[in-house]
Amino acid sequence: MSVTDTHRTIDAVWRIESARLIAGLARMLRDVGLAEELAQDALVVALEQWPNTGVPDNPGAWLMTTAKHRAIDRLRRSKLLERKHLELMHELEAEQEQQVSVVEAALDDHIGDDLLRLMFTACHPVLPIDARVALTLRLLGGLTTGEIARAFLVPEPTIAQRIVRAKRSLTKAQVPFEVPRGEELAARLSSVLGVIYLIFNEGYSATAGDDWMRPALCEEALRLGRVLAGLVPQEAEVLGLVALMEIQASRTRARTGPGGEPVLLLEQNRAHWDRLLIGRGLAALERAEKLGGTLGPYALQAAIAACHARALTAEATDWPRIAALYATLAQLAPSPVIELNRAVALSMAFGPAAGLELVDTLLDEPALANYHLLPTVRGDLLARLDRLDEARTEFERAATLTQNLRERELLLERARTCAATARDKS
Repeated sequence: MSVTDTHRTIDAVWRIESARLIAGLARMLRDVGLAEELAQDALVVALEQWPNTGVPDNPGAWLMTTAKHRAIDRLRRSKLLERKHLELMHELEAEQEQQVSVVEAALDDHIGDDLLRLMFTACHPVLPIDARVALTLRLLGGLTTGEIARAFLVPEPTIAQRIVRAKRSLTKAQVPFEVPRGEELAARLSSVLGVIYLIFNEGYSATAGDDWMRPALCEEALRLGRVLAGLVPQEAEVLGLVALMEIQASRTRARTGPGGEPVLLLEQNRAHWDRLLIGRGLAALERAEKLGGTLGPYALQAAIAACHARALTAEATDWPRIAALYATLAQLAPSPVIELNRAVALSMAFGPAAGLELVDTLLDEPALANYHLLPTVRGDLLARLDRLDEARTEFERAATLTQNLRERELLLERARTCAATARDKS
């Protein structure tokens, strides 16, 4: 394997293993910032050694062992409690005692999931909401600062500052590495749900890179969502989020072509949709609805996804119902992005002119100034109205805004199609 291939493998391993690595270290050290630092140290060692020695059979375990050794060195240098030192040594040297300690830890916490502990720790009320979400995406999603910034539609330095300050605040406040209970659990649930969905979205439509999707992130978000649903089965919004992710994840195989190119929703082969995931999603949505009360934002989005899932063909989609659901969602959780999605639904239900009218009211929204989907949607509506030159300009602008190579290629191809069609008609 070449050095380049090894580095690519290391990057892939890091994407998969970093969250578990940081979470495991944080459980032992009770310091999220130090855990991330040691995990990064282990990554540097891998970059130095693996090109010469090869990638180990179990790269995740290798990284954890390396990080633990560094943790021991750090504990020795800082003269921390000998008990902590011995705990780490036991994990490295005594497999039987390690298994016992894991069982004992599970008895102390009814979830027994390091990643979930890390998520609730990062979402502690000592941090502002934005900082909680940014830190958790960084630690559990393995996302770069730039990727998180694009997810938030804010400048990258802003996110970087939030993450640094958040880690300092957790350390200063000595926030315990645990899952909260009772009223505190309910209070922190909303930000946790937001984090899980942002992680899922980054996997579902990658903001940057050469790939349209990053399925490992979707799978991790789904796993965390399912654990949460088991923990709080009477929370409709948890069930709604799980339903939404299950249904969206069902389209994974149909969302790319043979060469990895994106395939848009209305053009997907629905025979490739995963009916098992759809069934699970619809069942979760039904449980949320049976709990009664007004559906929250995630459950409403799940109801929209369910409209697509129930339609065997694109033409059979109940677009008037989707438009109505988006109108309800816009009242409950006002957002320019939701309004943009509502415009798409209106265009499908009542014609492109109706959608374009709403889109044009969003052109001066500061949050959408660099949001590539605004010119993408506008370009699509203009093309459907046969205003091809204007549509081409919008697609070209959208291509300059996206950081995803696959998406940029798709947008430029749509711009070329508009130009060619306009020439044929002239």
